[in-house]
Amino acid sequence: MRICVSACLLGQRVKYNGGDNLISGLAERLRGHEVLPVCPEVAGGLPVPRPPVELARGRVLTADGVDKTDAFHVGVEAALAALDLDGVGVDLAILQSRSPSCGVNEVYDGSFTGRLIPGQGLFAEALAARGVRIVDAAGLDTLDL
Repeated sequence: MRICVSACLLGQRVKYNGGDNLISGLAERLRGHEVLPVCPEVAGGLPVPRPPVELARGRVLTADGVDKTDAFHVGVEAALAALDLDGVGVDLAILQSRSPSCGVNEVYDGSFTGRLIPGQGLFAEALAARGVRIVDAAGLDTLDL
């Protein structure tokens, strides 16, 4: 099975704040599968660290209103190309919760107050539109590999 995984979940320091979201034991759990780490934000040319962003009315904005939507779209396209969705593709994607790129079930609402709303990040949305099964990192305990 080919599995796309948010790079931060595997310990790569690609988060906006220079950190990661390592899930201990995830790499071992995925042993025997082809794992494709991806960070659409870095693929879009955004630096590490970078200002935090949230989705607001279809745009990706920093707290002071700087629009990063174009960079996010470039990153989504680059990440999709790296996964070769038009060729071999991927069977599953395990994505970081609440991310403006990778959020599966909910994202921050754009107010920078910590409030969550139902929705998907731009990369998660693109994968789902292409028929890829996406799983939120918070729901890994129910994932049967």
